[in-house]
Amino acid sequence: MPLMGEIIRRPEALRRGATDRQLQRMCARGSWRRLRPGSFTDREQFDALDSVGRHRMLAESTVLASSPDAVLSHQSAAVVHGLALWNTPLLRVHLTRDRRTGGRASAVRHVHSAALDASEVTEVDGLRVTTLARTILDLARTLPFEQVLVVGDHALHSTPLSSDDLNDAVASIAGRPGSAVARRVLGLLDGRSESVGESRSRVLFLRHQLPLPEPQPNLYTADGEHLGRVDFLLEELGVVGEFDGLSKYGRLVPDGQTPADVVCAEKLREDAIRAEGWEVVRWTWSDLATPPKLIRRILDAIERARPRSAPSGRVAYTPRP
Repeated sequence: MPLMGEIIRRPEALRRGATDRQLQRMCARGSWRRLRPGSFTDREQFDALDSVGRHRMLAESTVLASSPDAVLSHQSAAVVHGLALWNTPLLRVHLTRDRRTGGRASAVRHVHSAALDASEVTEVDGLRVTTLARTILDLARTLPFEQVLVVGDHALHSTPLSSDDLNDAVASIAGRPGSAVARRVLGLLDGRSESVGESRSRVLFLRHQLPLPEPQPNLYTADGEHLGRVDFLLEELGVVGEFDGLSKYGRLVPDGQTPADVVCAEKLREDAIRAEGWEVVRWTWSDLATPPKLIRRILDAIERARPRSAPSGRVAYTPRP
């Protein structure tokens, strides 16, 4: 039986004494899953993977069986690079070949034909993939805005990729189809966003013409006491915005604490921020699913803060990476 995540290839299986009839029988019985012709894995273990894990295995089996000049690209490259994806289709494995024509798509594979310089190809875990910059650039030309912002923010936040790298990448395709759209989208990425929820929150502010907040600033009292770092700040309007993901109160609870401890500490922190004159508005995943209601809550918070004096204390902004 294959190990978790192990791909069994027909030539290796035959060298170890298996026959084609036995391989067919394993698939027919449901013990093995055929990833593609000549590549198999344990069905129960494959089914236990999430959509990203399944795509990662399908991508590996596909690129290793493809032409030597084919490299994983688009969302397949993003998966191999370990980037966060949100609401992004993962049914097809995406490959790019450096040629003018010949692109084609099937139910399980999409081969792109596009100019691809050797400097735009790298290797991750033995797999040929587009570089981080080229991957984000490709996604900026093919995915909707919200999905691009999520994966692009995460790349800038969690990898060595820089805004300069992206600027160089988009400059290299000036005049090509999708270059203008990519330039606009990439200019809005911000590596200070620390989660998918925060990136999607920024989409809400951008898409609905709300005042744009600064991500991840640190707040201090007038005496210099650190109140904490907040997710979003509208300093001139006196409003703090906080996105509450489940991990804060669940699986990422610090050692030695309980979710109740975290909730209590968060309430005390918020009380201290309010005491300095800030209006605080919080939202969750479910709120992002109903934009009109959340927009109204944010605007109401701005209205409540308007007649007040400016909050006391000091703000230290986090520089963009």
